[in-house]
Amino acid sequence: MTEPHEILDIQQQLVNSEASPMRKYLALVIGRGSWLSLLKYEVIILLCSTVPGALGLALRKVLYPRLLGRCGRNVVFGANVVLRHPKKIVIGDNVVIDDNCLLDAKGESNAGITIGSGVFIGRNTILHCKNGDILIGDDVNIGFNCDIASSHKVEIGRKTLIAAYSYIVGGGHDFSKTDASVMDQKRIAKGIAIGAEVWIGAGVIVQDGCTIGESTIVGAGAVVNADLPAKVIAVGLPARVLRSRE
Repeated sequence: MTEPHEILDIQQQLVNSEASPMRKYLALVIGRGSWLSLLKYEVIILLCSTVPGALGLALRKVLYPRLLGRCGRNVVFGANVVLRHPKKIVIGDNVVIDDNCLLDAKGESNAGITIGSGVFIGRNTILHCKNGDILIGDDVNIGFNCDIASSHKVEIGRKTLIAAYSYIVGGGHDFSKTDASVMDQKRIAKGIAIGAEVWIGAGVIVQDGCTIGESTIVGAGAVVNADLPAKVIAVGLPARVLRSRE
């Protein structure tokens, strides 16, 4: 992992800003885009975001790519998929994004969210950037109700399987001072790297600064707070290597 760097707290900037509510909404949803970009976004969302069934799938397949930085062939967007800072979202071919997902590429200097080809993202899953980047390799499968947050760089290797209710936390808080609340101290991030062909069980938490080697299996409910080597099985709180897969 790279050295930790201080996180730009965009939410706090919006809260403390003296801008009008509409300008705050523009910054939250579009970023540095224009009012015309916001109008285009609002019209497309109004026309197709909540439309059920095959008609909704067809409308979103045609209209949602017009909002994105790049969108490949045969991409399926479920109902109520929310896109924020969509010009910083890049999606490959043959991707499925199920109902009620949030893809939020928010940031002032980040690249945003890149999703490879053949990826499945389960319903209610959240991918959100806080001036960080999320890179998902080809053929990754992410279960429902997962949360992947990035304030630096979170990278997930190809053919990795992430089971439901997992939380990948690419950022944190400095809590070294006892005379100030955690909220008032600086936020820091090191990033997370998950190798190819990893299997992360249901309810796993991967904390900031961790690397998981390729082909490793992390048992359900584990908390990963340190690096794990390649081709092992790890379980527990905190996660410890149980045995080698070789």
